[in-house]
Amino acid sequence: MLVVACAALSYGLGPIPFLAAAYALYPVAVTRRGPGRSAVVVGGVCVAGAALLTMSGGRHYEGGTGAVQGVFGVLVLGATWAAGAAVGERRESLRRVIEQTAERAKVEERLRIARDIHDVVTHSVGLIAVKAGIANHVVDTHPDEARDALVVIEDVSRKALRDMRATLTLLRRDEETPEPGDPHDLRPVPGLGDLPELVATAEAAGVRVDLRAHCPQQPPDGVATSAYRIVQEALTNAVKHAAPTRCRVEVAAEGGLLAIDVVDEGPVPGAPHRPAVPGGGLGLVGMRERAAAHGGTLTAGPCEGGGFRVAATLPY
Repeated sequence: MLVVACAALSYGLGPIPFLAAAYALYPVAVTRRGPGRSAVVVGGVCVAGAALLTMSGGRHYEGGTGAVQGVFGVLVLGATWAAGAAVGERRESLRRVIEQTAERAKVEERLRIARDIHDVVTHSVGLIAVKAGIANHVVDTHPDEARDALVVIEDVSRKALRDMRATLTLLRRDEETPEPGDPHDLRPVPGLGDLPELVATAEAAGVRVDLRAHCPQQPPDGVATSAYRIVQEALTNAVKHAAPTRCRVEVAAEGGLLAIDVVDEGPVPGAPHRPAVPGGGLGLVGMRERAAAHGGTLTAGPCEGGGFRVAATLPY
């Protein structure tokens, strides 16, 4: 198109052909990749401008001399290149933002799934490990206590299987072609109303829990679920590291702030030895991530007089 425009200018056809050249230059500028292409195209425009000035000589056209027409053509091509380059850069920036957002969403989803599976598995398996250790130690001397431990193991394992099945169903479900009965098999997400059941499970594992809930305002489901998971992980740690013990759980939702405070008294002096349940520290990480996801804070650490405390605030 530049060659045709230069030839047309040398024959006195005026600057109109440069509009066609500019039309052809625009998609080149928009779709360019890398600084090398820019240098080549800009250099070509400059060479074309010099060539058309040489070819036009001193001829006169309607609207000015050949030099004026040549300068007009160069300006049109330069403005077109600048506009196309700006549009191309904006599209490239938008593409990078979309890719980064999609990647960040995948990472956050993997972390969410990992937290959910961790909460279900560690809570249930931790209780099972504790009760199995108790049953193994007292099966000969106190068969009734061993039988009670086996009942707890059966109940907790059934709940764990149910929760894992619901989680895996969510991951495998195809919304376009759902399997029959899938929507009815999924339980509602746990919330503050499920805390008494959680407390009952912890008490069956040897932790006496004093639950105090004051929630004149009902927080959103996401905040309530995060609060449930934080309390669940705190009680799981109390069962694994301190049972038999006492624990105080306080939950208050008021004024747009959900406050959680879980404090255990540590192992009771003189209590029967419990087999240690190993932990990888991911529970505390998951609790902090859940609090941070809602713009909240979480602190966890040993108390001065013994025991362990987990305190979290979740704004909503």
